[in-house]
Amino acid sequence: MERNAVIIAAAGKGGVGKTSVCAAMVRLLAQRRPQARILAIDADPAVGLATALGVEARSTLDDIRKRIVSSVERGAPREAAELLGEARFQILDTMVEQEGFSFLAIGRPESAGCYCKVNAYLKEVISLLAGDFDYVIIDGEAGVEQINRRVMEQVTHLLLVTDPSRKGVQVVQTIQKVARELVMYRYCGAVVNRVTDPALLALVDLGTIPVLARIPADPLHGANEVRGGSIFALPEDAPLLQGAARALETWEV
Repeated sequence: MERNAVIIAAAGKGGVGKTSVCAAMVRLLAQRRPQARILAIDADPAVGLATALGVEARSTLDDIRKRIVSSVERGAPREAAELLGEARFQILDTMVEQEGFSFLAIGRPESAGCYCKVNAYLKEVISLLAGDFDYVIIDGEAGVEQINRRVMEQVTHLLLVTDPSRKGVQVVQTIQKVARELVMYRYCGAVVNRVTDPALLALVDLGTIPVLARIPADPLHGANEVRGGSIFALPEDAPLLQGAARALETWEV
């Protein structure tokens, strides 16, 4: 990571708004750091970050991986070697360039089954690309799997997103426990999202995880999601954007 990239990886239970928080951070960084190189990676098979950012990805990391595998299976080792050697350029070609940031999707398996192969590839891609960008925001898959498989091994900031539910809190605590051993992060913090009643916050015990921001439920953001609008459709004073800004400022990012 020659350029000392800030790599923020988000994790948490499904349905807590992790993707929305990542999208908000991408928007804020693009607005506040116009000279910076910013990469948003959709590492969740649910492929929600593309919609949240208003991006259409025509090709994915898994498409590149499949081309390499297919070449080997056809008995064309020279072609496979060339593909591997050119992987970095293929990945750059796969990126979608937007105003203020670049976007890369991991892809979604065509059928049910293990997602470990493309996750292993993603780990190498993060390491490969980190030196080319100043900020990398990774919307990880729900749960602890990518942490267990060391996909997020080299992130600098581990962002844990939860709602006020006990289940959400338990998931981020489990992720932090596993990440202590498997992720070389410098900072870890949590965002408590979709708070419908401030009184509930007294019941949210995150233990040793620092709370970066508490974000109230926002009907405007909910309506925007239903319409399929991107994060850029929200007003500057939207609670989601304000909460994401507090998180970044706490980390001095």
